[in-house]
Amino acid sequence: MGGGMVGGGGVGKRAELYEGRITSYFLLACVIGSLGGSLFGYDLGVSSGVTSMDDFLVVFFPAVYRRKQEHLHETDYCKYDDQVLTLFTSALYIAALFSTFAASFLTRRRGRTASILFGSVSFFLGGSINAAAVNIPMLIAGRILLGVGIGFGNQAVPLYLSEIAPPKIRGAVNQLFQLTTCLGVLVADFINYFTEKIHPWGWRLSLGLATLPATLMFLGGLFLPETPNSLVEQGRLEEARRVLEKVRGTSKVDAEFEDLREASEAARAVKHPFRNLLEPRNRPQLVIGALCIPAFQQLSGQNSILFYAPVMFQSLGMGSSASLYSNILSGSMLVLGALVSMLLVDRLGRRFLFIEAGIQMISCMVVVATILVLKLGDGAMLPRDLAIVLVIAICAFVVAYGWSWGPLGWLVPSEIFPLETRSAGQSIVVCVNMFFTAAIAQCFLAMLCHLRWGVFVLFAALIIIMSLFIILLLPETKQVPIEEMAELWERHWYWKRIVLKDPKRKENQSLSLEQGRPQEDL
Repeated sequence: MGGGMVGGGGVGKRAELYEGRITSYFLLACVIGSLGGSLFGYDLGVSSGVTSMDDFLVVFFPAVYRRKQEHLHETDYCKYDDQVLTLFTSALYIAALFSTFAASFLTRRRGRTASILFGSVSFFLGGSINAAAVNIPMLIAGRILLGVGIGFGNQAVPLYLSEIAPPKIRGAVNQLFQLTTCLGVLVADFINYFTEKIHPWGWRLSLGLATLPATLMFLGGLFLPETPNSLVEQGRLEEARRVLEKVRGTSKVDAEFEDLREASEAARAVKHPFRNLLEPRNRPQLVIGALCIPAFQQLSGQNSILFYAPVMFQSLGMGSSASLYSNILSGSMLVLGALVSMLLVDRLGRRFLFIEAGIQMISCMVVVATILVLKLGDGAMLPRDLAIVLVIAICAFVVAYGWSWGPLGWLVPSEIFPLETRSAGQSIVVCVNMFFTAAIAQCFLAMLCHLRWGVFVLFAALIIIMSLFIILLLPETKQVPIEEMAELWERHWYWKRIVLKDPKRKENQSLSLEQGRPQEDL
């Protein structure tokens, strides 16, 4: 569980004195808190399926439906190259982008659970409006409310899980968010399979069922304990200690509670957390956690692989069921990857999973691009043996993403920010993530239509850059208490040149030593 480093001095030194065990109360809080991922996952799965349903296209996008039915001399995905149709997807991410700043204020002032509850209500309203939509403006309005719900949920849930978890298992606990996201995608794929057969209103059922995870998240949030970090930040010290003792299953929480209290004092001294992120001592967190990792997560090419998968399955002779099989298979690979990551992230570390997955994903992109440029033309079908190779490459890519950039793209940013900038930092994380998600959602079909196999070469080059970034600039954070995270930057070959020059860091360190001296004399 964590507060933040005051300046690299004494606050985090008590971490080795932390005591506690895994309690049923802690496990229940983790399960309920992680439900926020199911909102994000369900929408990802449902929106990709609904936009390919003929009944949905007839009502809202008749031109796309006619183009889909005509046998034009163009690649399959040029038929879906419609900016209004892609706006249906990207509107959600644009709304999430802007709403995350309001979520930051609510998360800091009222707590993590307040944002979780607000997000679930907004998501419920958005799902209801989408299910009843009769025109495009109504459809977009529902998507905007869904986006607000995701913006609040994605801002609060990773923070909640990182703060409530003991340092030794923080990685696995935080990745419950990614696991529920993947499960949400998989459940949505199965629902789309059945609702597609319900004419002409099956798509309404798919969109309307988004209210179910929102309801579960809201009801669970009513009983969800606030994190001790947030309670201390709000000045509710006695309540914070009671929750900490209950979560840890012991009354011997003096060391951890004292770290939280001191970190909170430093946080309250920061009047402008967003401006504070620009300080040199916070430069690593800003560059790595707030800007680059969330951007790289979306630039990995995951969307391109998932979108192109149905063509591979059609080549295997699966016909109209190809989309279902590809979505279920890719969703299953994401779940498998999330489970592997939960088991290994606190053993092998974040860097190992990033680097191994980078090699695997680059290889898969090269395989896909090579086969497509040599064998697949307009309207052409792949030979069965090559289609099998492509399916294997797709599965290998998705599962690698599932244990690396998928979960770690949320885990690493949520654990490296000190308490005084944590809500602000997480808001920028969600903002950057949603900006690139919206940009890719809006542009990807046009890119695929015009670049074709070149898209996969582009993403392979981006993954090379991402992997080099991790190798050079990200220190290992496994099992490091959040209170001691600042010490990583002070020892890093590059970041120490920046953080050690911060004059405010030196002032805070001297103040921390002065505060600790009377206790040492005793």
